[in-house]
Amino acid sequence: MSVPLQLLTILLCALATVLTRFLPFLIFSEKRKTPPFIQYLGRALPAAIFGMLVVYCLKNVNFLAGSHGVPEAIGIAVTVLLHLWKRQMLLSIAGGTVCYMLLVQFLF
Repeated sequence: MSVPLQLLTILLCALATVLTRFLPFLIFSEKRKTPPFIQYLGRALPAAIFGMLVVYCLKNVNFLAGSHGVPEAIGIAVTVLLHLWKRQMLLSIAGGTVCYMLLVQFLF
């Protein structure tokens, strides 16, 4: 890929990112009430995304071979416990990920 094409790709990616970040604020201003369907999506999507991430993370786990999914189960447990304790999504995700990585690198 040539340098101008690389620069164009980077520019388009940056533009798409900025557009997706600012577009909701332009469409749904403070002056107008947010439609009920959008409010529903704001409540439902975080849990749906978490569920999808769990399924994605466990899709290739073979419970009949290797570590039998023990690091994954411990990582999930740490994530759940951290979330129940602190109620901070980023801390929960980071804590579970670090725990899983440490288990895979050093114990299993």
